[in-house]
Amino acid sequence: MELLYHGTTKKFKNFDISHACEGDGKIKFGLGAYVTESYDSAALYSHNKSRPNEKDHYVITFEAPDLTKDNHLSYNDPIHPSIIKRTEEKLGEIIPDEVKALAKHLRKYVGNRLTGRKGTVKQLYSKSDFESEKAATKFFSEIGLEYYIWPINWKNPTLTNRAVLNADKLRVVRIDKVELNPKDHKLIEGSQKEIPLDSF
Repeated sequence: MELLYHGTTKKFKNFDISHACEGDGKIKFGLGAYVTESYDSAALYSHNKSRPNEKDHYVITFEAPDLTKDNHLSYNDPIHPSIIKRTEEKLGEIIPDEVKALAKHLRKYVGNRLTGRKGTVKQLYSKSDFESEKAATKFFSEIGLEYYIWPINWKNPTLTNRAVLNADKLRVVRIDKVELNPKDHKLIEGSQKEIPLDSF
């Protein structure tokens, strides 16, 4: 297991996927519980641009499944061959080569196929809606994937953000109330105050 972080204006002990899109209203990287490897990034994400008057900011620390070479789809990296094989077997069709080129193409294509969307291969991997993203997340979770991942910083992709496909696999181990710099919304180091998990 490894530790991952989520920034929020609300204290909670379990993710509820019905609240998806309440942050910035987007699911650009796929439907799931959004977490990050960086505590500082989580603190920054706790600032919600659509609700700038929120005064409380929290970083929730989770235990999560370890990242392995074949349990995730990475935004820019090649797709592991075993994921393609499992996808084709469960979907019951050969995945077109252009879809295999990028994880985001595969995610959108599978979701659109599962929800009965029609169109060219390019149309099926170019756009997706909430229902197709939901279908894709369920599908990939069922074939053993844990994450969609993408870099926190595209110029230095060492650390990642992640969409956890099955939020039930996350376990809260700590909640900190944090203070942010009002100018850039970054963490004020030393402001972290742990909130006892049995206090709410």
